[in-house]
Amino acid sequence: MPSADESTVAVDQRAQEVKRSSRQAHTNQQKSVTREYVEALLVALLLAFFIRSFIVQAFKIPSGSMLPTLQIGDHILVNKFLYGLRLPYPIETTLWEWGQPNRGDVIVFIYPRDRSKDFIKRVVAVAGDSIEVRHKAVHINGSKVDDPHATFKYGEQEIPGPRDNFGPITVPPHKLFVMGDNRDESHDGRFWGFVDLDDVKGKAFLIYWSWDGTDRWVRWERLGGLIH
Repeated sequence: MPSADESTVAVDQRAQEVKRSSRQAHTNQQKSVTREYVEALLVALLLAFFIRSFIVQAFKIPSGSMLPTLQIGDHILVNKFLYGLRLPYPIETTLWEWGQPNRGDVIVFIYPRDRSKDFIKRVVAVAGDSIEVRHKAVHINGSKVDDPHATFKYGEQEIPGPRDNFGPITVPPHKLFVMGDNRDESHDGRFWGFVDLDDVKGKAFLIYWSWDGTDRWVRWERLGGLIH
């Protein structure tokens, strides 16, 4: 029969074992929770990367070439999946194409003269079209077109050069001709030519944020506006 001292030692040992088991269980529980958070974070990051690379990407408007449709400080979303499946930077090429931009689409594309920059303009003519600008008016295939988005800061005042009189020229296969809505202050296809379809990143469709740091900051009335 064990003595009182031996019984006390046994009880203490069992208590310590229970404490160790409890601490181990608590540690395992903490590790499990941490692992769940890490896994959830990794899944969220992978999902965000996939969406940004192949579905929708955000861009910020830095210039006034698309006024009044898009203002400096507008933050927009671009549908990258509408025209096809495109590999992201640094490959920047289209794997599968199931659609092409139409006249009137506002697109984001790689600037042909500096491939490190993205431009945003409106498609005015597509492959096979004859494009001409005559006294600021756009003519497609010999006919003057309705141009509701175009604005002219200097009215009917003309200057020598391609800004106000351009073409006629035929858009080559697999190319687009684009112009800014702010026609008098847009550096576009009139000056540097055509956009390759493989360089189109997507179609702009939504303004999700807009601000003007020099005026009243947030332009609440523009948030959620569709881009036409």
